[in-house]
Amino acid sequence: MHPHREGLSAAHISRLLSVCFVICVLSIRNTKCEVYTALAEMEELLETESVLITNLDGYLKVQQQKLDYLKNKLGEYQREHEDATADMPAYVSNPINAYLLTKRLTTDWRQVENLMAHDVGVEFLNNITNYRHVMKFPSDEDLNGAAVALMRLQDTYKLDTSSVARGMLNGIQYSTEMSSDDCFELGRQSYVNHDYYHTVLWMNEAMTRLQEEPQNQTQSFTRADILEYLAFSTYKQGNVERALTMTNELLELTPDHERARGNKVFYEKEIAELQAERKVKGDDGSESTPVSDLPIAKGDPSIYTFNERKSYEMLCRGELKPTPADLRPMRCRYVHNNVPFRRLAPLKLEEAYLDPYIVIYHDVMYDNEIELVKKMARPRFRRATVQNAVTGELETAHYRISKSAWIRTEEHKIVENIVQRTEDMTGLDMSVAEELQVVNYGIGGHYEPHFDFARKDEVRAFQGLNTGNRIATVLFYMSDVEQGGATVFTNLRIALWPKKGSAAFWYNLHKSGEGDFRTRHAACPVLTGSKWVSNKWIHERNQEFRRPCGLEPDHGEFAI
Repeated sequence: MHPHREGLSAAHISRLLSVCFVICVLSIRNTKCEVYTALAEMEELLETESVLITNLDGYLKVQQQKLDYLKNKLGEYQREHEDATADMPAYVSNPINAYLLTKRLTTDWRQVENLMAHDVGVEFLNNITNYRHVMKFPSDEDLNGAAVALMRLQDTYKLDTSSVARGMLNGIQYSTEMSSDDCFELGRQSYVNHDYYHTVLWMNEAMTRLQEEPQNQTQSFTRADILEYLAFSTYKQGNVERALTMTNELLELTPDHERARGNKVFYEKEIAELQAERKVKGDDGSESTPVSDLPIAKGDPSIYTFNERKSYEMLCRGELKPTPADLRPMRCRYVHNNVPFRRLAPLKLEEAYLDPYIVIYHDVMYDNEIELVKKMARPRFRRATVQNAVTGELETAHYRISKSAWIRTEEHKIVENIVQRTEDMTGLDMSVAEELQVVNYGIGGHYEPHFDFARKDEVRAFQGLNTGNRIATVLFYMSDVEQGGATVFTNLRIALWPKKGSAAFWYNLHKSGEGDFRTRHAACPVLTGSKWVSNKWIHERNQEFRRPCGLEPDHGEFAI
């Protein structure tokens, strides 16, 4: 084949592939948002990755075509040159050979030189730039959020670092192993967040894997880089001696490392000061001021204490369970709640706790309803917010990782059916309830302990609704969750595990209108699977005759 035509063919193929890729992605919406906060949006990243893989494959093909052509020309020239060097006077005396030699060193080599200089993959590089305008790409914030989520899961479920790196979660193998580069990036992200505890864990894992892996020329870090992160993070954790040891090891690898040399001097000075301080305190190194053994006063119930965190995490792991004595008074039964239709189609009620009264209704949202609600919610998803206790404004928070959307009752007959079913379940007036909120949790999605009702100091809460406080909550579970994702009540020490089609119901207020602080609850991080829920928050107004006020805390019995 003529070299000029063959070169054009490669470039032509490159342009055609580029056009095809752009057409394929023009219909995909570009949204620069927090994709890590909802797994429904994380799924779209797989579409992005698929297009990029196809683009890379096209890039490699045109590069290979270029190399194949040059290899063919090389072989052709080598064969001709070997024949010529066997008897050079005879070769050049042939006028045809003389012409071909001259041609090779003029037009032929000029074409080869032009092809060598031509970047046949530039169209594919341009594609990547164009894709960023029409497709969904994660941001650096998403990377940090995903890393923080993995740390959260590791802490909550007590996951061993090496097991997570092997792709194993709670003893179940889910994915391929992480590379040393993957572990290094997790450590680096933890360092950026000043989380030195996890920095040490993941940098150590990166070091172990770096030593086990074959030499990788494309690695973006070295053993010295890991040691630098480890040394400073270890120092920040209070182990100055170990930090100095690591710094010395770093300096053996890179003696001219200026920052390490400065840190060495600093660590040596710190150690000298610590040794001097120990001598002043006495041989036993005891503190000059003893730690108080006075009991800690109980604080504000809205504050997230260490003990509550411990209880929360144990509930999430399933380590705190009701005893047989606790479960003995609980009942499961069919109820109609004085609703005529429910006498023909009773509701399945399971008691989860008696005081406060918390129940689970089973089979109260059907698969076709769930799929419709999901379909309506997806395009409206926004980062879930919380209400600022001082200003009353809605704002995002690190302790609530999910995306939510609101669906009005009148938008679809199926939504109307769900709301009517909620009224049958609760016996409360739905005209003052908030719209149905649909939520999808992101990577390690969670919502730390909180109240659904507004406390007395939150004077601006729900001020735009003018329907009073949230008297009750109905929480629909719209998916099963493989691991994690429980709703836990930290004061009551009970956990409700997601079951598709079921709904939890409880009152947030006593009959006196006072908030029931025992209903403080949380959504545990989703370890594996995708968690979909929907909330119906019901307010006080219009409930005067359905749930009359009282001066005594209610006993919670509402089902008849």
